[in-house]
Amino acid sequence: MRAGEFELINKIRRRASVGPEIRLGIGDDCSSIVVPPNYELLTSTDLLLEGVHFCLDWTDLYSLGIKSVAVNISDLAAMGAKPVSLHLAVGLPASFSDEQVEQFLNGVFAGLERYEVTLAGGDTSRSVGPLVISVTVQGFCHKDQVITRGGAGVGDDLWVSGTLGDSGLALHFLQSNRPLSAFLAARHYRPEARAVLGQRLAIENLATAMLDLSDGLSGDLRHLLNASAVGARVELERLPLSNEFKDELQMDQSLLDLALCGGEDYELLFTAKPKMRDSLEQLSVAINLPLCRIGEVTSTPELSLVMANGLIYQPRSSAFDHFGSTKDRSRE
Repeated sequence: MRAGEFELINKIRRRASVGPEIRLGIGDDCSSIVVPPNYELLTSTDLLLEGVHFCLDWTDLYSLGIKSVAVNISDLAAMGAKPVSLHLAVGLPASFSDEQVEQFLNGVFAGLERYEVTLAGGDTSRSVGPLVISVTVQGFCHKDQVITRGGAGVGDDLWVSGTLGDSGLALHFLQSNRPLSAFLAARHYRPEARAVLGQRLAIENLATAMLDLSDGLSGDLRHLLNASAVGARVELERLPLSNEFKDELQMDQSLLDLALCGGEDYELLFTAKPKMRDSLEQLSVAINLPLCRIGEVTSTPELSLVMANGLIYQPRSSAFDHFGSTKDRSRE
């Protein structure tokens, strides 16, 4: 990297917009966020490591910048919050050129513009190893509308947005040296945070519990069930799958595990009372995003994945666990 640290910070500062909620942004030792009365400030932090979360042989830096924003905004969406600010810290390899840094920042700012978020601060450093990206996001949610993982009740419906397994299928193709379609590339490299959906579910009091799918339906759903002290029955024939995924599944039924355990879909998984079905179907049309009812919450504290013939399905793979697996997520 040829540019000095302070030159880089000044370049970033000139590009950063200032939202009405940001009293102090880049330039002071801390940012200052003005929280409206009766609202709570929700904060989430995520770490992205080269060789673990992404592989620069497979992704371009612009897409990586977009994804770094989106996967963090997804955490705010999972609790119904409106995204407000983002803090970015990067450890840049010494071999990085100014052009490479610019490509990454262009992606970051494209993501910020997409979700109308202000870059309020961060840090830069030289890395003696791989590229390191740390993102902290903050958002507002009314204190009575925050959706947690612990609110699911017996008899609630289980819903998911979008389609499942596309990012996992893209990674499978990459490992097999198969080209990606534009659809699969977008789902893997530039996932969409369901920010509007999360906010609508909170404002309209439609969901009882929610999280985003970063580590796979099977693993993430268990987090929700454990937090709520309930179980669930998922009907596998109801899983929302893209046409490309369905085509591949017809040739290889084992790919079903990618829809259950593949991860990085960043769709929202939520529970809702059965009386909300009509409202959720109307919301799906209003925001032009498919919402699919895939099962129900049960009193038995276990997750049952039920096939069309009534038998219980056992995935051969598991959700990603940083400390429970030696595999790199970028190459698994």
